[in-house]
Amino acid sequence: MPEFPRTIVGGVSLPRLLIGSNWFLGYSHTSLAKDRFIKELQSRERIAAIIGVFLEYGIDAIMGPLSPHMEDAVKQAEDRWGRKIIRIITPSFNIRPAGPPEGEPERVFDKCVELNATFCFPHQCVTDALIDRISGALRDYDKYAAMIRARGMIPGLSTHMPEAVVYADKTGADVESYIQIYNAAGFLMQVEADWVMRIIQKAAKPVMTIKPLAAGRLLPVVGLAFVWNTIRDQDLVTIGCTTADEAREVIAISLDLLNRRVPENALQRTRSKSSLDS
Repeated sequence: MPEFPRTIVGGVSLPRLLIGSNWFLGYSHTSLAKDRFIKELQSRERIAAIIGVFLEYGIDAIMGPLSPHMEDAVKQAEDRWGRKIIRIITPSFNIRPAGPPEGEPERVFDKCVELNATFCFPHQCVTDALIDRISGALRDYDKYAAMIRARGMIPGLSTHMPEAVVYADKTGADVESYIQIYNAAGFLMQVEADWVMRIIQKAAKPVMTIKPLAAGRLLPVVGLAFVWNTIRDQDLVTIGCTTADEAREVIAISLDLLNRRVPENALQRTRSKSSLDS
């Protein structure tokens, strides 16, 4: 199998396609029923098998929250395929006093270390709450970044607000990368796609884009063509898959697009399209 192209983030080599986790853990962005379906379907063995497809192409990095279930699956994939997987963990934690003890930042970051995180990027629910549009800064972010560094992990941030990227760069925040929503549908994006495109192009560090298919609202070839053709060579795309076949499909489409080829993936066959066959 061809090795997927790579880039460097914080001194670490990463594949430009990252394994997402929403379709492992039940975050469908569709309905509670779909969330339940995903959770009931995705056993440790199924997740490990999907990860294994990515590993066949050298895609050895996964992004997601603190999840013992996913960590068990990742370890199973590592054991079966004999390749170390890089963890990009996006934890949430207390940012106000009197929160639950288990949510204290120190305890959460220690847990990230226990789950073998290389990168620790505070989740959007933390990052975006720290954004101060009046001062143009991320309140307290560097305090958390220092805690992450002290534990041997690489800091960055996860955001739904494009201001986070702009403010981090303007203030010299200790950020090695940014996780940013980016898709052709504008799904969950707070400004138009062309604005986010420009912010990514000007970002000081590599950007890890997420939700390229708008949580299933875009066809793979449509969503991936937009993202791969409008990010920089140092930027990355994160994609979640429900099955091993989906993983093979998005990898093949991505490789074709990166090599400036029109994807030749197999098309869906239905009765209504029978007259289109030549």
